Amino acid sequence: MNLAHWLERTAAVSPERPALFRGDTQVADYAAFGRAAAGVGAALAARGVGPGDRVAIFMKNVPDYLVALYGIWIAGAAAVPINAKLHPREAAFILEDSGAVLVFATDGLAGDLADATDVPILDPAAVQEMARTSPMAVTPRAPEDMAWLFYTSGTTGRPKGVVITHGMLMAMSLAYLADVDEVSPDDGAFYMAPMSHGAGLYALVHVLKGARHVCPASGGFDAAELLAAAEAQGPLSMFMAPTMVRRITDAARAAGDRAPGIKTIVYGGGPMYVADIEDAVDWFGPKFVQIYGQGECPMSITALSRDEVADRSHPRWRERLAGVGRAQSVVEVAIGDADGTLLAPGETGEIMVRGLTVMPGYWRNEAATTKTIRDGWLMTGDMGALDADGYLTMKDRSKDVIISGGTNIYPREVEEVLLTHPNVREVSVIGRPSAEWGEDVVAFVVADGVGAATLDAHVLAQIARFKRPKAYFFTQDLPKNNYGKVLKTELRERLKEMDG
Repeated sequence: MNLAHWLERTAAVSPERPALFRGDTQVADYAAFGRAAAGVGAALAARGVGPGDRVAIFMKNVPDYLVALYGIWIAGAAAVPINAKLHPREAAFILEDSGAVLVFATDGLAGDLADATDVPILDPAAVQEMARTSPMAVTPRAPEDMAWLFYTSGTTGRPKGVVITHGMLMAMSLAYLADVDEVSPDDGAFYMAPMSHGAGLYALVHVLKGARHVCPASGGFDAAELLAAAEAQGPLSMFMAPTMVRRITDAARAAGDRAPGIKTIVYGGGPMYVADIEDAVDWFGPKFVQIYGQGECPMSITALSRDEVADRSHPRWRERLAGVGRAQSVVEVAIGDADGTLLAPGETGEIMVRGLTVMPGYWRNEAATTKTIRDGWLMTGDMGALDADGYLTMKDRSKDVIISGGTNIYPREVEEVLLTHPNVREVSVIGRPSAEWGEDVVAFVVADGVGAATLDAHVLAQIARFKRPKAYFFTQDLPKNNYGKVLKTELRERLKEMDG
């Protein structure tokens, strides 16, 4: 079944329901949304685009993003969403690797991209013209057919293409309803995070339920804009990276705004520190759901429900809040050793996943697929432990674990402690080569009016001495990629330069 059937059905049953918004301005109801997407599909088909082809989207968060996405699916092709924050050369690599036959691009991106690639570029005017084409019927697709070719962030090398099928995205969307949140036709999905990633994936379940799709006029994250939109256009649901949750909490608190128009904030994509989510729940109330996923198993490995995030009565509530919840309905989660042998509850090892939302493999990369998929299990590269009740606590990426004196030290544990100091705003802990110990723990810290001695005493009061940072480096900010993840690779390079 083609995912575009969900749009076709909603447009038929609820044609007058408001669908697409730019800021507070409605640009389409579901009838117009469905017609426009089917027009784009027909125009693509007239250009020879069909099943098996890849069409890229290099667009900012605008309503036409969804028109282009569904038009691609209606034609039977697969979408290759590219983060609009990438450099044109990075986008050009993805176009070449995916073999995209066309690329949709918004103004401000199309011109620069033209200098980096020979792939034909369709600008916003072309999308509008294609939308007026006589609509076509949805092209049949099988569950195993590729719908979305997702490229990993590439922080450790060239990004790899993850094959995501129609069946995977349907299972992910239904798991959202089962494990994450209910969706009402009166809800609005608010797109601040890149639609090329998790935020865009969550559009699917909102199309299924006939909800609104609101693209902020700024095209990205702006705390004041969100608070105003929540008041005028709520109830709104959205996906946020943990750094965004911290920023919106600070902004709302400063404005004295509890934001009743925010229905749900799903957070994931990086470590959420306990101090930050406690603060967010204390201010906004029970509006937060945590999910853990990867491009290889999109948005659907585990979930921690809004009730569990907000609960303070369970005897292990803080321990659970420091974790990422339980397996979602469509997958199994296990912990394995280096050989993939399953470990007992409480033991730390690599997080393994199998189920309906696990990728069939990487795009044209059999070696990487064989390394990552073992006996049907996705080897996530993340370290963690399951308790007896099935709650998962993540430690770190396997490559980020610090081995000092033969003992594993998990940076996140040290980071969590440092963040409980009121003057610390951000922190990232990494290992530094040591002739004596193999590695030393060091911390890069964004803080106000606090020194190394004070932080050292703060850490020693809470965790074992061998885990304490041997050095503190104070900085104005931490390097992050386009998705808000701290780039520990860049911090390691800084260390090399300082030690050089």
